[in-house]
Amino acid sequence: MTIATARHESKTRFLQVALQVIRTKGYTATTVEDVCEAAGLTKGSFFHHFDSKEELALAAADYWTEGAGALFASAPYHARADALERLLAYVDFRKALLTGELAGFTCLAGTMVQEVYDTHPAIREACDRSMSGHAETLEPDIAEAMRKYGVTGEWTARSLALYTQAVLQGSFILAKAKGGPAVAGECLDHLRRYIELLFQQKESTA
Repeated sequence: MTIATARHESKTRFLQVALQVIRTKGYTATTVEDVCEAAGLTKGSFFHHFDSKEELALAAADYWTEGAGALFASAPYHARADALERLLAYVDFRKALLTGELAGFTCLAGTMVQEVYDTHPAIREACDRSMSGHAETLEPDIAEAMRKYGVTGEWTARSLALYTQAVLQGSFILAKAKGGPAVAGECLDHLRRYIELLFQQKESTA
């Protein structure tokens, strides 16, 4: 293994661990020592890759966004022929991810931005890019479903896409408060019913 390869692998290890540690402890409570211990690497190695905990958080946000983007780009809901069915299947897919420990399915961006929105603007912006960017991936299906089913109103594809993310982030907060994923699943069931109702009146004539 070359030195460059080892350095790349150690940086990736820090990023992978940061996703878990920050989602478990929160950004503020997480220390560089926590990340190094979880990664099994030294502080010297950490500071070779990152100047500070904030720089790690920014890199972790981008790493999270890339990983989530790849996961959702290959998700099975894209195979549905009808745009509304794709949107509903997206909600079902999100519900299916609610398994295991809380830190395993909650959102890094949502976790960090709740703490640092007013104190670390660079992290806030990175979190916004992550969440808003994911919402943008839903807009084409929502817009297509609106056209197909003749749905109009004082809302847009973008506003509904962002609303789905608001429900998801709120469901994660409730899951943390109640110590388990059941309440989050119930929130997503309500989101699914709400989307169905938005398109229900026109669906029969489509």
